[in-house]
Amino acid sequence: MSVSQLFDVANIFVLPFWFLMIFLPKWGITQKVMDSLLPFVALAGLYIYLFSGTITAESAQALADPGLADIARFFSDERIAATGWVHFLVLDLFVGRWIYWQGQKTGVWTFHSLALCLFAGPIGLLAHIVTAWVTKRFFSTSEEGESATVATS
Repeated sequence: MSVSQLFDVANIFVLPFWFLMIFLPKWGITQKVMDSLLPFVALAGLYIYLFSGTITAESAQALADPGLADIARFFSDERIAATGWVHFLVLDLFVGRWIYWQGQKTGVWTFHSLALCLFAGPIGLLAHIVTAWVTKRFFSTSEEGESATVATS
């Protein structure tokens, strides 16, 4: 498979997990699927495959003490850009899974946080942190607030 095809497969691979977490969060199958670490193993395997083909003496030196221009030049290579993108996919999905499980445990609404995390991981994470805080601060009883504090700590 070409790098372009692997890139496309990785993009499509993550979509069912996001769909389940966002649109069917209470479904038993969603909970079983999201309890598994196998999607991360598959994506990490793809990442390692792509990454192993990108390390050269020049790229290792650029990454050892990176400057912005070095990083920009580094990511101008298609294989390296695909590797970086798979890196984003793995970590965004992992953070999304954490948000999903926090919502399941605490009852905090996660639809918006997961949708944001799908497109911009750190913004989705921040949205969840703020939503959990607002929910705890303004909408929970003291007993629920204590369990939300433990869950978001």
